[in-house]
Amino acid sequence: MEEARESGTPPAWLVGVRFKPAGRIHDYDAGRLPLAPGDLVIVPTEHGQALGTVASPPREAPARAGSRQPQRVIKRADARDLQREDANQVRARDAQRLALEQIRSRRLEMKLIKADYLFDGTKVVIYFHAKDRVDFRQLVRDLAHMLHTRVEMKQIGERDETKMTGGIGPCGRELCCSSWLREFQPVSLKMAKAQGLSLNPSKLAGMCGRLKCCLRYEYDTYLELGRNLPAMGSNVVSVKGDGKVVRQHLLRQTVVVRREEDGVEVEATLEDLVEKKPD
Repeated sequence: MEEARESGTPPAWLVGVRFKPAGRIHDYDAGRLPLAPGDLVIVPTEHGQALGTVASPPREAPARAGSRQPQRVIKRADARDLQREDANQVRARDAQRLALEQIRSRRLEMKLIKADYLFDGTKVVIYFHAKDRVDFRQLVRDLAHMLHTRVEMKQIGERDETKMTGGIGPCGRELCCSSWLREFQPVSLKMAKAQGLSLNPSKLAGMCGRLKCCLRYEYDTYLELGRNLPAMGSNVVSVKGDGKVVRQHLLRQTVVVRREEDGVEVEATLEDLVEKKPD
């Protein structure tokens, strides 16, 4: 605040705006508009004006000398703006149907995902997935001629395809990537191993065919729980008998010890462990 007073620049009121249900949130200067989460607004973007939804309430952000100021919300969306958005969606469905016909007739090795019109209607973006590079230059020219607007083809990966199309996961809920997950985080088999899950690919793969995003959610918790227990293969002294740790039950915070004296496996809690023997 002191920095803002010294510069003489009044603080800006920022709101978070997103353009898709699970899209990234971008900061905009609300100006004098009394905005609240859920309000529909028109904002400037690098591609022109766009219709967005306020995702976070206004918060004060002091202006800092030399820092780039966020763009200002143009206005709250009115009935005409909503009618334009509805018309764009109808045009997008027609463009998608036409693009699919052209792709099939040309036997192009690509999978059409979706078509989207910019808010001002000056360009349609067609999203597709393909394993290899596809020469779609003639397709773009023909579609632009048929649709009387600019056409952009955008190739996306499996995760982005699933995020865009949505669906129901094996848990019975809407896919995380299409309902609330804004950014993809790296997921590896190491996370499944740390949680003691079966390494069966069919059970670990999500709708996109890649490792499930939810494998990452509890990974840090499992790592923390594992730090409290003796490592696999370590020798321990226990009230139930001395032996080697052969399994860990992270959630129960117990280990299975194979006793040296008779080879019997017993489950021991942390309280049962007297000390760790030197390996």
